[in-house]
Amino acid sequence: MTISAAPPIAPPEKRQRRAKPKRARQDLWLLVLPALIPVLVLSVVPLVRGITLGFTDSKLGLNIPTHWIGIDNFTQLWHNTLFWESFKIGLIWSVSVTVTQFVLALGLALLLNENLRMRWLARTLALVPWAMPPVIVAIMWKLLLDPTVGPVDAALNKTHLTHTSINWLGDFHSALPAVIVVGVWVGMPQTTITLLAGLQSIPGELHEAAAVDGAGSWRRFVSITLPQLRPVIVAITSLDFIWNFNSFGLVYVLTAGGPGGKTMLPMLFAYNEAFRYGQFGYAAAMGDVMVVLVVLLLGFYLRTQLRSQR
Repeated sequence: MTISAAPPIAPPEKRQRRAKPKRARQDLWLLVLPALIPVLVLSVVPLVRGITLGFTDSKLGLNIPTHWIGIDNFTQLWHNTLFWESFKIGLIWSVSVTVTQFVLALGLALLLNENLRMRWLARTLALVPWAMPPVIVAIMWKLLLDPTVGPVDAALNKTHLTHTSINWLGDFHSALPAVIVVGVWVGMPQTTITLLAGLQSIPGELHEAAAVDGAGSWRRFVSITLPQLRPVIVAITSLDFIWNFNSFGLVYVLTAGGPGGKTMLPMLFAYNEAFRYGQFGYAAAMGDVMVVLVVLLLGFYLRTQLRSQR
């Protein structure tokens, strides 16, 4: 008869070392929990509620029963040409504002990165549009673009660039470009500051070594600055696209989606369905579709950028 040997007992010091990581993880969760609870209550729960609402016939009003209707809202939405037209306008708006913001912000960040006089003042002034609430910005630009008392039309007429007043926000051809200009002006500060921070993180020795090898300014920009900035560029353009696509207050105050729906972004369309027509379930279905499509577009963009970095 053979007696199997008992497994060796770890010394007390080793058992204590094993217990410490587990205790540390528990303490970490206790520290993070107060921050997770508001995120769960204020972000995750409303998100889940909004997604499920798209599968119901919820309507505005008191004591109105809500029923689960499956994909009926999405079927109706599939045949809603006005919504898809607004989605097309939203893509034009988002891409135009994001690309223009990036190009202008990169140029401004390169300028602010130089050792210029009063650079601190220029950096401070660059943040002014970001510090103003979107509603105030929209009201200010609405006054500037007013066809009767706005200084923009007055300046163009005085310089003989135009001979008649232009209703920038009320004309079918100029409304969307005018709103895009305002969106670019509003969103440039955060893009500029982010790119400026990325520029300042690039080691100066790289530029010095390239200059010694005879590389000019453009060559150093293409071979050193842009590759070093690529992670920052991917991050800020992705965030800008999301922010611009979900923009509501700025365009709502400027045009409210007019004239004739030429600036009707998807968020404005969903807002009208929910709070003007009381179709909460249908509006939530629009939000579900927008979330899925934006995630797919961003996923494709990020995958392309990450592939190019390999």
